[in-house]
Amino acid sequence: MKRAIITVLGKDTVGIIARVCTYLAEHEVNILDISQTIVQDYFNMMMIVDMGKSTADFDTVVDELAALGEDIGVMIRCQREDIFDMMHRI
Repeated sequence: MKRAIITVLGKDTVGIIARVCTYLAEHEVNILDISQTIVQDYFNMMMIVDMGKSTADFDTVVDELAALGEDIGVMIRCQREDIFDMMHRI
């Protein structure tokens, strides 16, 4: 399993989850866990995904999600799980 962490942050608007999930489904990226909150009109979502069967390579997904985020007015970051874990180690 090739897991990655996707984070989405920005002003809340209709369709953020739909757009991100549609992109992932189109590229065979499986969502394993998802958490989202809205605090005073700010949207925050974190997803753990399995990219093991993805039809796009990791770097392409990173770039295309970042571009999607710009298109819908949010910041989308995608990181490999092992790198994410190392960055957030105490």
